[in-house]
Amino acid sequence: MGDDFLSIFKTKAMVLKTQDFKENDKLLWLFTDKLGKVSAIAKGAKKNKSKFFASTQSFCFGEYVLYRGKNLYTINEVEITDSFQSLLNDLDTITYGSYFCELILIALQEEESNRELFQDFIKSFYLMKNNAADLEILARALELKLLRSTGYGFEFENCSICGNKINKSNYLSIQYHGGTCNECNKVNGISISYGAYNVLKFLDRSLIENIPRISLSDDLKKEVYKILNIFISQNYSRQPKSLEIFNYIKKE
Repeated sequence: MGDDFLSIFKTKAMVLKTQDFKENDKLLWLFTDKLGKVSAIAKGAKKNKSKFFASTQSFCFGEYVLYRGKNLYTINEVEITDSFQSLLNDLDTITYGSYFCELILIALQEEESNRELFQDFIKSFYLMKNNAADLEILARALELKLLRSTGYGFEFENCSICGNKINKSNYLSIQYHGGTCNECNKVNGISISYGAYNVLKFLDRSLIENIPRISLSDDLKKEVYKILNIFISQNYSRQPKSLEIFNYIKKE
């Protein structure tokens, strides 16, 4: 019998968020390889001696066996691959890890499978763990992957309005999600530098594992952050808060 018939699934997953549920249980939001984002109950997980105590912590990554109930999944077994708990010891990595999780929570619908995005998401955590990439650049790359995988990807090679070939642009259309040529009306969008356009274009087509090779000036980092922040706030139900709090703390 297949997994679908039994309503039991074994899948790679990471804990995005946890919440106490009833007296001894936990409610988890998981990003899974096979099922996308799902909610699941871990019975008895609040007890220190529970077999699920470690595997229900934020950022925990492993093989989860899930049983599909009427309204929620229930966690039957877990084999931890990497707890990523070292990320919790540093303000930068815990903030960006939380931000990456928050992006998945706000951008994906329940049980909307997206294996390519899942792989990029997990790779991002390993890059953070190994201190291998600039966190700001990594975040921008993952934001671009998220936008593209949820139907909001940018058109950089051709004008997003008329379709003519363009090599560069200093304007991004919010309505059409892409660069605009000089012949088309520049309305319902934002003016950007040619440098920022080239950075966005390059990051959009770069593999996540190649992000450690990329370096940018502080001015370009700030500009690209502001650009993508606009598009994320425009396209998803709510604005992620993790980086806002982090940036506020950094200014103090």
